[in-house]
Amino acid sequence: MTLNFKWTRRSFMSSVAALSGAILSPKKLFGAASSGSPAPPDAKLSGFGASGNVYEELGVTTVINGQGTMTILGGSLMRPEVEAVMALGSQHFCSVPELEVAAGKRIAEMLKLPQGYTALVTSGAAAAMQSGLAGILTGDNEQFIQQLPDLTGMKSEVIIQKSHRNGFDHQLRSTGVKLIEIETAEDLRKAVNPKTAMMHFSNFANAAGHIKVDEWVKLAKEYKIPCFNDAAADTPPVSHLWDYAHMGYDLIAFSGGKAIRGPQCAGLLIGKKDLVAYALLNNSPHEDTLGRSQKVGKEEIVGMIKALEGYLKEDHDALTKEWWRRLDTISAEITKVPGVSASFSVPDIANHVPHMEINWDPRHISLSADDAAKQLRVGKPAIVLARTENGLGMNSFMLQPGEEKIVADLLVQLFRAHPA
Repeated sequence: MTLNFKWTRRSFMSSVAALSGAILSPKKLFGAASSGSPAPPDAKLSGFGASGNVYEELGVTTVINGQGTMTILGGSLMRPEVEAVMALGSQHFCSVPELEVAAGKRIAEMLKLPQGYTALVTSGAAAAMQSGLAGILTGDNEQFIQQLPDLTGMKSEVIIQKSHRNGFDHQLRSTGVKLIEIETAEDLRKAVNPKTAMMHFSNFANAAGHIKVDEWVKLAKEYKIPCFNDAAADTPPVSHLWDYAHMGYDLIAFSGGKAIRGPQCAGLLIGKKDLVAYALLNNSPHEDTLGRSQKVGKEEIVGMIKALEGYLKEDHDALTKEWWRRLDTISAEITKVPGVSASFSVPDIANHVPHMEINWDPRHISLSADDAAKQLRVGKPAIVLARTENGLGMNSFMLQPGEEKIVADLLVQLFRAHPA
């Protein structure tokens, strides 16, 4: 088999070496502008988009997002400067594999990753999981890359804690591997065998498992098995972007379109240079690979760099204070309604931002939590809040300025409209 661009590991790694002297400038990366270069798009649109709200034109309801960076709602909203850089990226052609190597080098420098680590922009954290494992399985063997998910001649098992089987392991199973469930360190020791390809850790399930994040990587090193950390939604804090690499994890996945506010269809695979190189060989734009369908465009790649640049510069303490202020504003209004109460929390890991749970006394308000959530969702404006065991839950870090007042007013109206 010949990979697209004839991009074998040898040429891939030689490109890394060629890029090691300096970071590519935008002019080198995209080519110098010429009279034949596309002009920036006009500010005014005609036809589709002329109204300024493409979703309304299609009959799709936009919502006030009090649920957070949920993929089903579109993740987060990109910063204007990310959109601007993506527009610049759309005006030129370049070698996507070469761009991936250059972007990975830039990201590694920005995050001050350990020596020997780099990054790959993927089409999301799930794609990073699949291509990362695929690379561990195949290395740079072209036959193995072509035959996945047929694992003939390859290792075929991945060890995972039972409590970490939480709906995000389909990407691992798509490579053909068998997931070996364990619960304790002793179970793990018994499970390790010559067929073991990788040890997988779901970071947001850290509290649920017997083996914690730091012990997992130590056990992997003891048995010389590559270990992967799925940390998709685990920023903030911003330090998680490099913490797990410094902890020794071989590969780590992050979502790009959550708190980082990069393109929703982008993610990061951070890890050892050789493993990241193998992951790229199993991914788009290379043809006849398992990851060919998980295309990430040149625009998303450069957009991810810009999003990280902005995320690293943010005043995260000030952001947290603003998120609390928004929840306090809502709480202050809704608790004026007799029987309504609010409580607050911050998840330990995933979506580590202020959350509020809203509950009400059925002796004062005759309204089920399901009905409350449905009425908010079909209202104008539509509001999406989470459904908790006994009430509604929300966070405020995806609210836009002023939307906290709208949420508070509509919640008060809803509760007052359903007296017991």
